[in-house]
Amino acid sequence: MLDNDWGLIAKESEIALERLASPTGLAYVIYTSGSTGKPKGVEILHRNTVNLLSWSGREYRKEDLSGMLFSTSMTFDLSIFELFVPLTIGGRVYVVKDLLSFLEYSDLPVTFMNTVPSVIESLLSSGKLSETIRVINLAGEPLLPNLVNRLYELDHIRDVYDLYGPSEATTYTTFCRRVPNSISSIGSPISNTQVYILDSNENLQPIGVVGELCVSGSGLARGYLNR
Repeated sequence: MLDNDWGLIAKESEIALERLASPTGLAYVIYTSGSTGKPKGVEILHRNTVNLLSWSGREYRKEDLSGMLFSTSMTFDLSIFELFVPLTIGGRVYVVKDLLSFLEYSDLPVTFMNTVPSVIESLLSSGKLSETIRVINLAGEPLLPNLVNRLYELDHIRDVYDLYGPSEATTYTTFCRRVPNSISSIGSPISNTQVYILDSNENLQPIGVVGELCVSGSGLARGYLNR
């Protein structure tokens, strides 16, 4: 759409608009799934979103972000990554109704996609994973080593990422670039983010001991709407 309308856009004034946004201003509200009760509106600030976009621009190659598949509903926080990350580095966004409908547009030069392991498993089994795709972000479900190995058997797959993040921490909190035959891991925190494994008294747990995963840093939301 931006490319098609560029002639009209070029006729507009080049005077810089007044900057109304601030780092601490509200960027958007995204609702949780409600798995622990009633869905809650999470208040994400501009600085939270900018931290995600900045990290993404450093972690991924510009050429890989040049063709992002946008298949996620705007009601899910992953849509922020799919829509804004490529646009911040001059890439393109290919908007489809959902991931399955993408199969109807095999001519789209998509280089980057985000989904869950079970969907990738289905695409692999059906032989319908586009040969233009170079990077795959996987989250939301355990990513087993066998699936990672199968993806890397495809010549066009360069990177497979395993990511984790709650809505309250702006899409992605931790990431791991998986390699063949590696153990399952959600990896390390993204930039300006800290994660801790704590006990019920908020004390750090020793390595290898189960606890609650707690998050702090620039991606942490302001709070819940009207709460």
